Amino acid sequence: MATVLIHSLFSHVWSIFLVILFFEGSVFVHELGHFLAARKCGVKVERFAIGFGPAIWSFTGKDGVLYSLCWIPLGGYVLLPQLADLSEIEGESTVDITKLPPVSYGSKMLIFVAGATFNILFAYLLACVLWAIGTPESKETTTTEIGFIIPQIEVASGLKVPSPALVAGLRVGDVITQVDGDSVNDWNQVRQDIAMSSGRDATGHPQTLFTVRRNNEIRTIVVLPLLATEDKLRQVGIGPAFDLIVYSVSQGSLAEKSGIKVNDEIVSIDSVRLRSNVTLGEYLQAHENQAVSLGVKRGSTLISLTVPPLNTLSKDSDFGLTFDPGVRIVHYSPISLVRDQFMNSFHTLSSLINPHSDIGLSKLSGPIGIITMLNRAAEVGLPAIMMLTVMINVSLAVLNLMPIPVLDGGQMLFATIGKIRGKALPNELLIKIQSAFLILILSMVLYVSFFDVRRIARDVQHAHTEATKSK
Repeated sequence: MATVLIHSLFSHVWSIFLVILFFEGSVFVHELGHFLAARKCGVKVERFAIGFGPAIWSFTGKDGVLYSLCWIPLGGYVLLPQLADLSEIEGESTVDITKLPPVSYGSKMLIFVAGATFNILFAYLLACVLWAIGTPESKETTTTEIGFIIPQIEVASGLKVPSPALVAGLRVGDVITQVDGDSVNDWNQVRQDIAMSSGRDATGHPQTLFTVRRNNEIRTIVVLPLLATEDKLRQVGIGPAFDLIVYSVSQGSLAEKSGIKVNDEIVSIDSVRLRSNVTLGEYLQAHENQAVSLGVKRGSTLISLTVPPLNTLSKDSDFGLTFDPGVRIVHYSPISLVRDQFMNSFHTLSSLINPHSDIGLSKLSGPIGIITMLNRAAEVGLPAIMMLTVMINVSLAVLNLMPIPVLDGGQMLFATIGKIRGKALPNELLIKIQSAFLILILSMVLYVSFFDVRRIARDVQHAHTEATKSK
């Protein structure tokens, strides 16, 4: 028991360490870009802070810069009094900027873009490490083949309707090649493209076009997704395929009595093709009062095994099979990985502003959600948290370059307007604009964080419910 507790504690401490390292590391890299570019351009750097609010620890370096680690770990900043007045976020400057030389337009643009550039470089560096060590992936995440179709989807409490995939005519074994004209390479991309699709039919109902390969024939199938799950995301009722290769057989189980052995591949049940354990479980439950026939591939030989009725099991027993998840090590190209994350970020932004999309701010993740995802990834392993950090850094770069006041892109916009008009915008006007957008952005973060907390509470409740059922 003591060993288990120590292992559990170590795992949690290690996960927390990884979350802090990669989350704050991403912030540090961004601010380091601004810092180094400012020093290169001869611009005054007053403070370099990780986090906001009062300092936990700080010191003034020989270069005159105050380096701080602050209590609120939700970002950071480099105080550059010659470039922008962001006192609402960064605190008041003690430097008399009238005694400092003006900063050229080129230097401003270089300094503002440096943060995003360093995030991309950091993402590429992590992608190179992932390419070298490889990323564990299960077969069901690397495929685009449909493994099962859910007969019904619950769209409201107690209200179930036929799944859109079933109604549209998608079939088990169909290989999805495109969703709304976008090529897909794995199941995560399939799921994301469905959720972010913005097609509508003539009546305004959500519509998604699937291009599938069926028996070497390419078909385009129109599917009308439903807004399901607690988050009201587009769902069509499909899941990925994977080979049902037996990993273990419980002693004395119905599976063992049926003659199933480790390394057998279950390919059919009563001549119905199987590409998922979901279909196997549903079929057994639907025919629990009768014996069924399994088509099993053992080595190179196809045999038939008879499974007694499922209702012969005691209440505390199950069928007794676990399947090999087919985990393999994938070495993603660093350039392709960063490029794909760029495309995903732009796809998310376009879905957010598209009036025909069902993606809104409530579907996004704020700092709380990101930290939660990092924690879950850390529990999976180092490659998982590195992969997520690649995504976070690319998204951070894209977000910061948007022409929104307070963000780097907004500062670049102000500098460009000043360049075009021949003089900088009035400082009072800039302060008012940035104060207004600061309130707007903070309100958005609070709004998104509310849904983050609600999702976390819901997941905890589901986990508690499942744990109670298993007792």
